[in-house]
Amino acid sequence: MAKYDVYGIGNALVDMEYEVEVADLEALGIDKGVMTLVDEDCQLRMMAHLASRHHQRSSGGSAANSMIAVSQFGGNSFHSCKVAGDALGHFYMQDLLDGGVDTNHHTEKEQGHTGRCVVLVTPDSDRTLCTFLGISGDLSTRELVEDALRDSAYFYMEGYLVTSDSARQACIAARSVAEAAGVKTAISLSDPNMVRFFKNGLLEMIGSGVDLLFANEDEAKGMAGSSDLGHTMDYLKTISREFVITRGPQGALVWNGQALLDIDPVPVQPVDTVGAGDMFAGAFLFARGQGWDHHRAGALAAAAAAQLVTRLGPRMTAADTQAILRRFV
Repeated sequence: MAKYDVYGIGNALVDMEYEVEVADLEALGIDKGVMTLVDEDCQLRMMAHLASRHHQRSSGGSAANSMIAVSQFGGNSFHSCKVAGDALGHFYMQDLLDGGVDTNHHTEKEQGHTGRCVVLVTPDSDRTLCTFLGISGDLSTRELVEDALRDSAYFYMEGYLVTSDSARQACIAARSVAEAAGVKTAISLSDPNMVRFFKNGLLEMIGSGVDLLFANEDEAKGMAGSSDLGHTMDYLKTISREFVITRGPQGALVWNGQALLDIDPVPVQPVDTVGAGDMFAGAFLFARGQGWDHHRAGALAAAAAAQLVTRLGPRMTAADTQAILRRFV
């Protein structure tokens, strides 16, 4: 049996989350509801604009959120990432370890700035991300721990890594190691902008096909270049043996390689959708790693994501995730 349920790789970003009005986004000239890469000066100007607003801070990045979810449900996870030797870098690594996630903490910390993500949540519960990658943009094969990767049930790639040449190559190298070791491969498309501007890079990361792909409906349709959901699913079958399409209040669709499964939504009043897709992926990967069938895994993931969006922030406490888990065991 593998030591780790999931080995993830992703950007190491310290999330700084603010509640804002749409007018704030307009004043800052930021596109609503997507992730935008910004330079440090631009991000500092945003933070100055929001200086009077309360915010909360946590270790983030899409794959990191998913790996913490795996751990909180009771699984074992590993996260490869890159932080600098600054205060935020030490905070990030300690927060991962406190969350029960093993990591490449032995990696020498270089001078520079640990990545940051300003998360702007509007009253409609939509989230807008403004990311300064910092040293995370230099993530490379040096951050891989191949022994841990080979001793995992799943290898999970964060689609956001497509924006960095060295990180994209690290994903490709790690996928090759995983495939040679019989480790199942998975990817999240992460954001509509990743699909819109970096589709070819995502296809490089996917290679001849992954075992499992996660996307929301907009990302999936963008990847397929189609507005038709049926055509979109036909396309996804050519690049992944299984896939999950999350649809917000409409639940999710899961292709298990043989049949299409409808996952019922869990009605809630959303407050903040930050991390919902990450929670869904983490819960689903945990459940599949435990041998659950696809429908049961999808139901757990839908329940966890629904509970997450009723509060601020990209994750729940371990006690909350365990309470959800008890409803399914």
